[in-house]
Amino acid sequence: MLLRKSGLHERKMKNGKFVTMGIESSCDETSVSIVLDGREVLSNIISSQIKVHKAFGGVVPEIASRHHLENINSVTDSAMEEAGVSWEDIDLIGVTYGPGLVGALLIGIASAKAYSLAKNIPLVGVHHIQGHISANYIAHPELEPPFTALVISGGHTNIVEVEDYNECRVLGSTRDDAAGEAFDKVARVIGLGYPGGPLIDKYAKEGNPQAIEFKRVYLEKGSLDFSFSGIKTSVLNYVNSMKQAGKEIPVADVAASFQASVTEVTVNKTVGAAVSMKKDRIVMAGGVAANSELRRQMQEACKKKGIKLFCPPPVLCTDNAAMIACAAYYKYKAGGKDDLTLDAFPNLPL
Repeated sequence: MLLRKSGLHERKMKNGKFVTMGIESSCDETSVSIVLDGREVLSNIISSQIKVHKAFGGVVPEIASRHHLENINSVTDSAMEEAGVSWEDIDLIGVTYGPGLVGALLIGIASAKAYSLAKNIPLVGVHHIQGHISANYIAHPELEPPFTALVISGGHTNIVEVEDYNECRVLGSTRDDAAGEAFDKVARVIGLGYPGGPLIDKYAKEGNPQAIEFKRVYLEKGSLDFSFSGIKTSVLNYVNSMKQAGKEIPVADVAASFQASVTEVTVNKTVGAAVSMKKDRIVMAGGVAANSELRRQMQEACKKKGIKLFCPPPVLCTDNAAMIACAAYYKYKAGGKDDLTLDAFPNLPL
């Protein structure tokens, strides 16, 4: 359905504004955004499925795909209406093509290809992690590469050296559970429910981070990789031992102590990487980047080392299409372009 003609097309031609539509459907958020020149967000509509998946304690891929299919067109209409644009105003369509849930990715990609074909609009596939990093360009208009990035979410924990908008190198990644995955599992173990990240953050504020000594896992000397499966197991063992002894589980203390362990290792490795690579800026990205204690400790550590820290607001930490539109804009400017053979890659490497 074509929305009303907005007048943006004339303003765009006069002011040289480039209009990108971003589409994100890699997990359980259906999102469409309209962004000018890669950084000015006109709309960023997000349809969340948290309530749907809460009953299952996590995201069910088949259900997520079905809801993306039901929501994608209405979310697109809402994004265009809020931005005040018509299809004639759109210069580029960017869509997440991996990594993520394959069925969920396919809904977004199929929609993007249909829009591209029907309206003769260029198409660009975007790497989900590059999208998360790009959220900082929207939040901080002055930010430009190079810098060190910490991408920390339910599916990823990566330290990335970003040399240019489309040039990055992974310095470290998780060898087992991602940080967000560990947060969700620990929250479930101590009875907090789903999604675990915000709940752990909330309860940890009332607990003592030194009450329980959970091991800090740094792996071999010099490694920038992460491992969170051990601490998850430690929490499970602690909870089971308390239950066997007939003792009440101190939920707030467990949350605070677990969070302290994950945060300490993450901050030390990220800041250490920036120092060794002689980078004076660190950006945080991904859903877990919204964690208040992680932000606080990262800010303190960066201040001690003379490093400037950049964090997006919470709405740009979680999966959203504005970050995808931003990444697509810079990829297209560098000559990147895809066609109708674009496919989903659930395990797409960076």
